[in-house]
Amino acid sequence: MIIEDFVVDSNIKIAENTFLIGLNSQINLDVLQPGQFFNIQVSNNYFPLLRRPFSISDIIDDKIYFMYKIVGEGTEILSKKKKGDKINLLGPLGNSFNVCNFENIILLGGGIGIAPFPFLIKKLLNKNFKVLFGVRTKNEVHNYGLKNVLFSSEDGSIGKKGNVIDLLDEELKNLDFEKTKIFACGPNTMFRALQKYLINKNIECEVSMESAMACGFGICQGCPVEHNHSESYKLICKDGPIFNIREIVI
Repeated sequence: MIIEDFVVDSNIKIAENTFLIGLNSQINLDVLQPGQFFNIQVSNNYFPLLRRPFSISDIIDDKIYFMYKIVGEGTEILSKKKKGDKINLLGPLGNSFNVCNFENIILLGGGIGIAPFPFLIKKLLNKNFKVLFGVRTKNEVHNYGLKNVLFSSEDGSIGKKGNVIDLLDEELKNLDFEKTKIFACGPNTMFRALQKYLINKNIECEVSMESAMACGFGICQGCPVEHNHSESYKLICKDGPIFNIREIVI
């Protein structure tokens, strides 16, 4: 784990309120794994005080990329960063997706939850996989780093009208459950629906949990999640952010 200043190389808008920031790095990026995250200090001032966690979206040569959506003052500040600006990063933090030898892989993303998938896809290029991308409206859609993508939208403006679980149901009809694994990232509402949908289906599924994280490595105890197989809570930053969906209470 390092605490180091990274220099902004690019910061571009890729969809409605959604940006991709690229940072030059002097650290060894080869050790990073899909699913891990960094805690980013978005300002050199005392406001906002806490760092923000961002999943690694992509790595190209000596650059690391993070995808984010403007949802508050912290991400608004981040969207104003320009080439040459310095940003302090703490990381890498957390565990990673377990890419096993399943015949079929489904990446399930809701909104900005699609963020860690470009990096994950680079580990799956010799596998049979599909990306299911659920949005509210087509203005939220982008194709950065994505392949084999199917869309769903709540308003029907792109892809299948409905939510991404409806899209998943269609895709699973022709697949052997025991040879299929799902990697999901999105809001807790999506995870609850997914958990309910999978309750009687023998399908492996890992989810990347989202949470506000003050420290990022378990000291503050601020990101607990109830665990089915433990007497105590797990911490999203330290024990996750990747969990088996059947082992957590969402």
